[in-house]
Amino acid sequence: MSSSAAPAAVKTAPPTPSSPSSYNARPLTVALLLIVLGIAYLQATVGPKQAALAGVGALLGLALYHAAFGFTSAWRVFIADRRGAGLRAQMVMLAVGVALFFPALADGMLFGNKVVGLVSPVGVSVAFGAFIFGIGMQLGGGCASGTLYTAGGGNTRMLVTLAAFIVGSVVATAHMPWWESLPHIKPVSLVKVWGLWPALIANLALFAAIGVFTLWAEKRRHGRIVGVPMTRSTKGTPALLRGPWPLLWGALALVLLNYATLALAGRPWGVTSAFALWGAKAFMALGIDVASWPYWAKQVNVLNAPVAQDVTTVMDLGIILGALVAASLAGKFAPVWKIPARSLVAAVVGGLLLGYGARLAYGCNIGAYFSGIISGSLHGWLWLVAAFFGNVFGTRLRPFFGLEVETTPRESGC
Repeated sequence: MSSSAAPAAVKTAPPTPSSPSSYNARPLTVALLLIVLGIAYLQATVGPKQAALAGVGALLGLALYHAAFGFTSAWRVFIADRRGAGLRAQMVMLAVGVALFFPALADGMLFGNKVVGLVSPVGVSVAFGAFIFGIGMQLGGGCASGTLYTAGGGNTRMLVTLAAFIVGSVVATAHMPWWESLPHIKPVSLVKVWGLWPALIANLALFAAIGVFTLWAEKRRHGRIVGVPMTRSTKGTPALLRGPWPLLWGALALVLLNYATLALAGRPWGVTSAFALWGAKAFMALGIDVASWPYWAKQVNVLNAPVAQDVTTVMDLGIILGALVAASLAGKFAPVWKIPARSLVAAVVGGLLLGYGARLAYGCNIGAYFSGIISGSLHGWLWLVAAFFGNVFGTRLRPFFGLEVETTPRESGC
């Protein structure tokens, strides 16, 4: 793609770091109190593992916010201007992930507990769902994890995206039988089909190839690789609690926290199944007989159980609160309630596409892409390809909604 084909971009100056003495005391206090009370409640009513998973969720929110680890912005910057630092960080994250996950999944045990990967069917629904999810990423302004942590960090537009995300998710569950009837093959685990070492070597080779391609593309466009690809430029040493973090810190933190999720929950990190559950419960409250839908008829116990028993719900709420802690510590929690009309429309449309696409594709950028690939699932690779093309299309649509297409990375998950 030539440079002339890229959409026009409006360059903005990076955020000015907050002074060492500034932080947002009130939201920080509220967030910490809710985290402590939530963990205590889960410990008393569900159990220690659920309480620990809430803590893991909070740490994920902190890491996502401080590293500004955005899947959406990383892909957009590469599509628009071939800057590949964000994509290379994702490849490092995946490489460390398969090195940790594949041996545990091949053995089926981790720290004495049974573990399984997120391995799903490969077919038309995954390809189409990932494609429209990719469009939704660019219009909604974030992926699944990005929506949670930027909303928690005070981005009011992302609250709109999240609400539409939930609606799209539950609507998709009504249509799942039709999508599942389309051509597909059964779930394929590369670890089981190929064996541990061949699967590990093949995945590492693909990550390396993608990383090399981003270096080639960036150098071809700009003549050189700008900056240190795996770190974020900061003055002095980044503060662990106040941020910002180098991008590589975020990549490693997400892998290790996902590994902790595998050990505690018995399966990798996921995000969007909770959105469908929240939407289904809301529909039930409105008198809609969601329980009769085939998708939910198979999960009646989940639908009727308290949300505190749902691992994904607990972790999602932890991410929101963890991001609120991070934003408050950085002194950057300052919600802006005025949203331009076109941007608001994009948030609604993008959120609906995100929710609908995530269900069709058996996951999002976390459950299908990140956790899917490090689970050895073939569907994770199909998701990556289809979602990337969706991001290309979505990036082209952004200017029609008055949304920026930046050509340099910024400290934002959007």
